[in-house]
Amino acid sequence: MRQLVIAERVSLIGHIVSTVFGLVGILLVLPNAQVIFNLSEVGQTAMQWSMAGGGVVYMILGAVGVFLYAMRILGLGRALAFLLPSVFISLGSELLGTSTGFPFGHYSYLSGLGYKIAGLVPFTIPLSWFYLGFVSYLLARAGLEVDKKPNLWRHISAIALGALLLTSWDFVLDPAMSQTSLPFWYWQQPGPFFGMPYQNFAGWLGTSSVFMAVAALLWRNNPINWERSQLNIPFAVYLSNFGFATVMSLTAGFFVPVLLGLLLGVTPAVLLWLKGSSTPEQVPIEPPEISVDRVKLQ
Repeated sequence: MRQLVIAERVSLIGHIVSTVFGLVGILLVLPNAQVIFNLSEVGQTAMQWSMAGGGVVYMILGAVGVFLYAMRILGLGRALAFLLPSVFISLGSELLGTSTGFPFGHYSYLSGLGYKIAGLVPFTIPLSWFYLGFVSYLLARAGLEVDKKPNLWRHISAIALGALLLTSWDFVLDPAMSQTSLPFWYWQQPGPFFGMPYQNFAGWLGTSSVFMAVAALLWRNNPINWERSQLNIPFAVYLSNFGFATVMSLTAGFFVPVLLGLLLGVTPAVLLWLKGSSTPEQVPIEPPEISVDRVKLQ
């Protein structure tokens, strides 16, 4: 178990560090190419590696770290019950979207995100659906106390809210990753929302709702016993990825998507984390009654 925790923490710390490293490379080094020539040979090699495969490593580390966390907290069965539906359903949606335009709109991936499945979708994309979808759903499920007070309404609300948290991240990420000088995908038919069609958000909500609903069905007979500290990692993963997207969008001048993301993503995430990680009520313990028989003295 200790080795599992170490691997989990190393992966998650590496995920966050690679996020910061990627921001430095994209925002500071690339626009100022002379900086690269002033670096040492090791620094130049590291920067070249970062530009060539940093995005791939960033998403792989995120997926590995979150899966190890899920396996430690929920067990292997429930971890796989979220991983497999999220990866295969999101991959199906992405393949359909890049080939037909449904459900997200007409778009294509460029280079920089790893090997493309069927020449269309980088293999890292379904991994990002998994790890960000997982932390979004976990925050919603814990904050709405689905496992403490289970009913159909709470289950549906957790799925809807988890899908909203995930889609809100895309509000902020997509403009920065498709409409700037260093795009990772492009829209063949740009839409009215900072280059994105509104259909894209319906696709995100629909895809994430489907795989979260499948996971909820697979988990239905295994309620989760939460401890207050267990939501800190999902919360940190969500905020760190949102922070990456926010810095990218603000640098590119996309302020409205960031405001929407803060309103619909970060704000509910904070409230759910506070609710889910709040200290449980302490049940007062009454001292046991001690009956003392009267002793009659003669």
